[in-house]
Amino acid sequence: MTVRFQLVMNCADADLMARFWAAALGYQLEPPPAGFATWDDWRRDIGLPESELGGGADSISDPDGAGPRIWFQVSPDGKTVPNRLHIDVRASGERAIPLETRRQQVDAEAQRLAALGATVLGGEIEPGLDHYAVAMKDPEGNEFDIN
Repeated sequence: MTVRFQLVMNCADADLMARFWAAALGYQLEPPPAGFATWDDWRRDIGLPESELGGGADSISDPDGAGPRIWFQVSPDGKTVPNRLHIDVRASGERAIPLETRRQQVDAEAQRLAALGATVLGGEIEPGLDHYAVAMKDPEGNEFDIN
């Protein structure tokens, strides 16, 4: 039996991260539960204090329902070490596509995500390998790759 799961990413600004990753992955900001006009209305209903309201969007979902939900949990702790788990954004296509074409597609996606607030760390291509990737950081410094 398969188990449904969500990914949780600790962050300082959940709205910023939700909007960035929704745009990066083609996800959508998750609407509030049925019967609530906003997430803050729902948060009030479950008893959260006013001090925890006003954060904006904090979760995203795959509009096709195939990928996992991602929740951005506000955490007082800043990032101090490299991620133990990271996201790979697949932009290059299948291996049947020539490596140079895949490299151009990866670089174009890296430029798009940089315009959304990501930082390019560098591209990786090793002689003899049929692989190209670009290492990046999201707006809060979490590492991810485009390949």
